[in-house]
Parts: sequence; structure tokens; C-alpha cells
Amino acid sequence: MSKKLTYIDLFAGAGGLSEGFIRAGFEPIAHVEMNKDACDTLKTRTAYHYLKNNGRIKEYHNYLKGNIKREDFWKTIPEHLIKSVINTEISSETIENIFEKIDAELGKQKVDLVIGGPPCQAYSVAGRARDPKGMSEDPRNHLYKYYVKFLNRYNPKMFVFENVPGILSANNGVYLELIFKAVREAGYELDKKVLNAKHFGVLQDRKRVIIIGWKKELDFKYPEFEKKEHQYEVLKDLFSDLPIIQSGQGEWGVTKYAKKTTPYLENKGIRNGLEFTTQHIARLNNENDLEIYRIAVDKWVNENKRLNYAELPDRLIKHNNTKSFTNRFQVVNDSGVSHTVVAHICADGHYYIHPDIKQNRSITVREAARIQSFPDDYFFEKSRTAAYKQIGNAVPVLMAEGIAKKIKEMMK
Repeated sequence: MSKKLTYIDLFAGAGGLSEGFIRAGFEPIAHVEMNKDACDTLKTRTAYHYLKNNGRIKEYHNYLKGNIKREDFWKTIPEHLIKSVINTEISSETIENIFEKIDAELGKQKVDLVIGGPPCQAYSVAGRARDPKGMSEDPRNHLYKYYVKFLNRYNPKMFVFENVPGILSANNGVYLELIFKAVREAGYELDKKVLNAKHFGVLQDRKRVIIIGWKKELDFKYPEFEKKEHQYEVLKDLFSDLPIIQSGQGEWGVTKYAKKTTPYLENKGIRNGLEFTTQHIARLNNENDLEIYRIAVDKWVNENKRLNYAELPDRLIKHNNTKSFTNRFQVVNDSGVSHTVVAHICADGHYYIHPDIKQNRSITVREAARIQSFPDDYFFEKSRTAAYKQIGNAVPVLMAEGIAKKIKEMMK
């Protein structure tokens, strides 16, 4: 058997990018992430992969069923694997310590690849709009410098740097120029493209800037990704087997499927052999919001029109601002692909209303995870709010897998 290609995942989040690379046959050396909840999710997923690879998957299912406490569950796998998830902010104070931890995990192996992208809020158009200084003084603008330090330290053959399209225009493109200059000085050639998750089989319209780099001595160029067109739909193919629930209902733990699987769920590895899933739990909404939801769904499903907040009856309008964000109540497209899932879903679900009027609610944690193409046995730690945030910040698994397969072809 040929040796697996290894990688380090920086700014790893809940592991969407990493999961795609594992599926494509890569092996993680370490994940570095500052958010504790996301790190707990990564530890649980690390345990899943270890147990699955060692014929002990029933122990993971036992954990999902709530029969074993999390800390005890983590102890069922080698301690160094749990420690390979490094819960630290990457900064000048912490970087040497991070290097030490990665070196201990690495041993005599080489790092083939570095993946990950710094937090995108500083580059996002929305973030710049909210900040009076346009995020120009946000220290996250300069996290790419630490990314380059990892390239210098571990000298991987290639890297994948992921971010929001806003990075192209941030500070009039200056940040992007600085990133390209710093990476070239570190001995790499690189190129960028805006890729859309929907072309990788994800039922979501989600554009991301993917920068791919390679050592200058390698005769590489940016890979070609074929756009996979499909006829799958959110309601029929992605949500249809989950139990019908109303606002405030559902289970954090085990939920049995209500219907048979669909070809999409099978082919894309979302339903992966289990008789149940977890975290199919919906927020509780007040009656005012639920009435708005009914109007929004009726307008979308029957007229194919989006709700304008300013046009609601006066008694339902609770925000003073009726000039901007008039699309703050939005229904997930039932007959096509969803609009982009973002981290704001952790604050409220108004932008992600379930398209089935019988359910009249915002989407559950599991439905949001499916829109991001996470498999149904992926468990997001801590709380419902934390889970929504992790999902909104993630790279869709199928998109990551598609990128990883191309990188693997190039490296082999």
C-alpha cells in the first residue's frame, strides 16, 4: 500500500475541509483552531475516524446514543490523537509552542500539504460594511503571515488556502497582493479561482476563493475542476427522510429516519449506513415570527417571490430599520439549491426558513449540516448555537473532497 499523503489543517474550524481531504485518502497530522467548541467537534471526529479504521465503530455509535460521557469517549483512542487537535489562537506568542506540538506528532514523517484559511470576517464584504473603518485595522487581515511561517517551517509540496470572495476586493486588493508576494518569497507558485460549492454536488450556492500553491520546482498549474450539473432538490432529495417537526421540537440525540433514503443522500455519503442521525432539533420561535414565516413560505412556494420585510403588515414589523436588510426573512429554496449558509445562523434562523409550510420553522442543526454536505454521523459539540456557528463557518465536505482528489492526482 502506498503511504498516505499528510497534511496540517490551520484555522480548522469544525473540520469540513479536513473531512473532505480524509475522504480523498489524506492523513491529518494536526488541526489548529482557536474555538474550543470546534476543537471538541474535531476531537470527536478524530475519535470517529480512529474507531472506524480499527473496526470499533460501534463504540462511536454508543457515544452518539448518549451511553458514554464525552471525556470518557475520547479516552478510548490514543491520547496523542486527541492532543493533535491544538486549541490555540495562532499568534507570535503561540506559534513556537504550536510548532513543538506538531513536531511531536509528526515524528520522522514529512508534511505533504498545508490546508485552511484564516477567519474570513476581516475580508468579507458584510464585515467591512458593518465596521466604520472597513476592517482595515482588524488584526485578522494579517493572519496570512503565520500561514506563510508554516510553509517555511514544514516545506510542504503544496497548500490550499480558502477564503470568501471579499478577499479579492479587501483594501482594494492589497491584502491579496501581499499574500501572493509573501508566498512567492517562501518558494511557491500559486493561483486563485472563485469556485462554487454547487458545482461539486453540494445543494448550496456558495462561492469561495480557493488559492492553490505548489513548490516552484514542481511543473504544476492550477487544476481544472469540471462543473458537475445535477437535478437534485433540497426538499425532495436532501430533507425528505427527516421526521416532520414544528418550531421548538426535535432531538439533540438520536432521531430515527422517517422515510427511506434518497439516491442523493446515498451517493454523496450523507446517509452512511446508520439507522439514525442526531441534532435534528429546531429553534422555538414566537408567534410573530411564525406568522412571518407562513407569509414568506406562501410567497416563495406559490409565487416564487422573496419576502420584503418593509411590505409586511405593520403589526408584524418589530425592527425600526425597514430600508436595509429587507430580505432578513428568507425561505430555503425547496426546488433547487439553498442560498449560502453563514455563521449568522447561530443568532437566529430567519434567513433559513424551512420550505415546508406544514413544519413552519427555521431549519434544524442537521438540516443545516446537510446543506453543507456533512455526513449524518458528524456530531457538532457543545450546544445548538455553537453547532450552528460551526456549520455556518465550515467548508462544504463535498467541495473539499473534490478539491482534495485533484490535489492528490497532482501530487501522485
